[in-house]
Amino acid sequence: MADKPRDVTPARRASEPAAASSRGEIDAFLSKVKSLGPAVTAGGRGRLIFALDATMSRQPLWDTACKLQGDMFREAAAIGGLDVQLVYYRGMAECGASAWVSQAERLAELMTRIDCRGGHTQIGKVLSHARSETERRKVQALVFVGDAMEEKIDDLCKAAGELGLLGVPAFMFQEGYDAVAEQAFREIARLTKGAYCRFDPGAAQQLAELLRAVAAYAAGGMKALADLSARREPGAVKLIGQMK
Repeated sequence: MADKPRDVTPARRASEPAAASSRGEIDAFLSKVKSLGPAVTAGGRGRLIFALDATMSRQPLWDTACKLQGDMFREAAAIGGLDVQLVYYRGMAECGASAWVSQAERLAELMTRIDCRGGHTQIGKVLSHARSETERRKVQALVFVGDAMEEKIDDLCKAAGELGLLGVPAFMFQEGYDAVAEQAFREIARLTKGAYCRFDPGAAQQLAELLRAVAAYAAGGMKALADLSARREPGAVKLIGQMK
């Protein structure tokens, strides 16, 4: 979407109560990312696909992500820079992708033009789009943020395996505790040699941490992640916003 999204292809949310996700899960995620190899060749800019569920109930998360996405650019700026492409799905068949942007202000502008609409998940289209993009030019990482999965898991595993063969790790961030979504997200992460992490509903700081971590990896690889981790207050997770 230079300015307008473009089409990239063509029993919602059974949740159950669970204990709040621990700081240990976030730390385990960061450790997983640090174990990955270098993401970018010397002198290059990282390329990261930022994919979100834009179905109706996700508006609070969308608004929060819009506010937090600048953290990715700021974290990556000192490392070598980052180009980000926004991918989203909504409605019954719409799956859109933006142009690649290198400024937080530009990405925020694009995000504010998109309103969430009712519909079903289209994670398979996101994975297929990421594969097509990296076939054109290497993508260092795919970030997906969502809370549900309503597709055939075997189809998603096939798409994830194809993405994994191209060396694009998928970082699957789940808001909440849907068991079906967790199973699918974990398997996608495993097949792409990425990572899975759940964050609490309302825990914007947890999501901000994860976005900064992946941006650092996409821009500078393992060393950048280690440097980021060393700057953090150990064990500190603050809730700075509310999302659903």
